[in-house]
Amino acid sequence: MRFVIVSGMSGAGKSTALKVLEDFGFFCVDNLPVALLPNFGEIASDRQTEVDKVAVGVDIRNGEQLTRLNSQLEVLCELGIEYEILFLDAEDETLVKRYKETRRNHPLSRDGRVEDGIAKEREIMKFLQEKADYVIDTSQLLTKELKEEINHIFVEGEEGERFQIAVVSFGFKYGIPADVDLVFDVRFLPNPYYDLELRPLTGNDKAIQDFVMEHQESVEFLEKLDDMMEFLIPNYIKEGKYNLVIGIGCTGGKHRSVTITNKLAEKLKRLPYSVKVEHRDIMR
Repeated sequence: MRFVIVSGMSGAGKSTALKVLEDFGFFCVDNLPVALLPNFGEIASDRQTEVDKVAVGVDIRNGEQLTRLNSQLEVLCELGIEYEILFLDAEDETLVKRYKETRRNHPLSRDGRVEDGIAKEREIMKFLQEKADYVIDTSQLLTKELKEEINHIFVEGEEGERFQIAVVSFGFKYGIPADVDLVFDVRFLPNPYYDLELRPLTGNDKAIQDFVMEHQESVEFLEKLDDMMEFLIPNYIKEGKYNLVIGIGCTGGKHRSVTITNKLAEKLKRLPYSVKVEHRDIMR
């Protein structure tokens, strides 16, 4: 039986995640009292129950009971019930915006200040986030994209196949993407921007790619970056990481970074991982 505990910050998308898991065939229960967790696990794991995938929502609504969660998780282990924890998170600004849009009060915001409630909740939930097997930041995710993330983690095949890599090109002049794990600066490569014929094009165009990759330093950098990824990714998986966001930056995010991002993604796609490409600033 696969037993998933879904938790996270209020407003980060836990309810949506449970609905998605239900669509994927999980038996879902939201806001289960922490004290009932072991009992529920026993019932769900009973062969006569005929349930092989379960997801349980546990969050701040449990109040003081949440402090007992660690001990209840230990009971699950003693019962031989293996569990996974999915933690949904989002930036504070995003959570505030979502609360403002829905005109809901935060469960810990007694005086009506959403920011104060979020700060208190983040402190309380810190231990659970650190304990989580998977953490999804929904700040920039649409519902469709969240569904894809959950699909990759809980539905698709083996561990390696569930590992997701996003290679993101960006321009340093517009800031580094907030969610990147690794940042590589390619501003040392020759810049096609200064060729007036090439300037209107992007790294998705062959002429730009040819310009960038005809230089030996570009070829060597890409080879070394590829070697580094082959070393890092299996070790990230070993440590329980389920996704990796690689940022490739140049000045404006249109030429060099886009080219290297595309080339790196091509190399990574030969590996048994999910790889997607995003060019954040290509249209600026």
